[in-house]
Amino acid sequence: MTIRRALLSVTDKTGLVDLARFLDSRGVELISTGGTAAALAAEGLPVTPVSEITGFPEILDGRVKTLHPAIHGGILGCRDAADHIREMSEHGIRGIDLVVVNLYAFEDVVARGADWSGTIEAIDIGGVALLRAAAKNHAFVTVMTDPEDYPHLVDEMEQGDGATSGDFRLRMAGIAYQMTAAYDTAVATRFLGESNETFPRRLTVSGRLDRRLRYGENPHQAAAYYHVGSRPPRVTPLRQDGGKDLSYNNLSDADAALEAVAEFDPDRDGPAVVIVKHTNPCGVALGDSLIDAYRKALACDSLSAFGGVVAANQPLDQETAQAITGIFTEVVIAPGASDAARGILEGRKNPRLLLADGPPTDGGSLVIRSAGSGLLAQSADRYHLTADDMKVVTRRRPDAGELDDMLFAFRVVKHVRSNAIVYARNGQTLGIGAGQMSRVDSAMIARQKAGRSGLAITGSVVASDAFFPFADGLLEAAEGGATAVIQPGGSVRDEEVIAAADAHDMAMVMTGVRHFRH
Repeated sequence: MTIRRALLSVTDKTGLVDLARFLDSRGVELISTGGTAAALAAEGLPVTPVSEITGFPEILDGRVKTLHPAIHGGILGCRDAADHIREMSEHGIRGIDLVVVNLYAFEDVVARGADWSGTIEAIDIGGVALLRAAAKNHAFVTVMTDPEDYPHLVDEMEQGDGATSGDFRLRMAGIAYQMTAAYDTAVATRFLGESNETFPRRLTVSGRLDRRLRYGENPHQAAAYYHVGSRPPRVTPLRQDGGKDLSYNNLSDADAALEAVAEFDPDRDGPAVVIVKHTNPCGVALGDSLIDAYRKALACDSLSAFGGVVAANQPLDQETAQAITGIFTEVVIAPGASDAARGILEGRKNPRLLLADGPPTDGGSLVIRSAGSGLLAQSADRYHLTADDMKVVTRRRPDAGELDDMLFAFRVVKHVRSNAIVYARNGQTLGIGAGQMSRVDSAMIARQKAGRSGLAITGSVVASDAFFPFADGLLEAAEGGATAVIQPGGSVRDEEVIAAADAHDMAMVMTGVRHFRH
């Protein structure tokens, strides 16, 4: 289909003038609206205002300008239908062969915190209608909505002597419908958020391609990362500073590490380091310095840390960067890095440095996972335990040091796959048991890991992400020398577990809050 007449109406004017110059050089008549027409005219390009085509001025503060039969008839008319051709001729409607439209930047307006009236005015009506019309009639009309595709249109027309192929028009139509679907999703999400509708009647999710990944969970699986919604993604805006491209597993582990290290505020808690392997923390520690925190985190399970992801809550310094490169590490995440630290990592394939612009925030959005042919959606687990939330249930009360370690261990266990057990002492994890089918096995594995690392759990606290269904898991911890327990409680056998703790002179608190992580 040869392009002879084009309608251009864009908010994002990237590449607009170059495209219009190319179209003009091919003898294409240019029709345009408002700001787009002014931008083209300022460059000396011949452009016909839409109002001259419709015989009607733009009205209602620009809300109505292209919604007219002279425009939509020119887009929707089928060039091979005799009735359409006759009706278009009777009403003086000329065909429009190319529609170049992008929409009001609704998501940007929302992200800037616009008030409700400003939000409403940022909703595009005419642009969406033009895109849908052109995409529907892609058998005859080419539709473009993303400046990224303008060079492809130029190549297509040069190869086709001014015409586009059916395959190209079909692909561009699909991209246009993706755009309008994403746009409607953003508007619907904002409206339902305003009305406090957490779980809408219909769940629509849209994402913009952020990057293609080296591979998925395995090298034979293709993968990509999508930025969902108008707010920063859950992995937050991570900026890669050197190194090879990331894989699916790298980003998955980075997300887990960043979520975990965000538990520790640098001003309140001081330096903190989290080491993650296959989405599970294998070492977490607070320290007097970042290097101290890293060494303590690594000591928990240096074997599992091989090939892991390291996250810090403070900018990376030279000494810590040097220590991290002592073992194979896939990714390092920090809110910044000194020039010396960057120099140590620069040019290495591993570890890759990711700079986090801030801690992850759910922003009221949902955490979504696939389940068979459906989706599971839930709010993010942002519960923060305080000392006031803990109820002592044993004869012996925990001392101040045990209370601090309980708070630390319970923050960590929240990020360990269920069933989860964490032993900790003095702001350092000693052993972590993750993802077992029984809680006693997690307690046993965590204890074994501590022993393998040469860390005695004597005098430690033990945190459990859910209640102890039997006393056996607690007894495993007691036999290793743990002196205090933090757990949600709520089992029908709570009294049996409390009695076992009392029998071993253990202090135990219950939180009433469970942190399953599947």
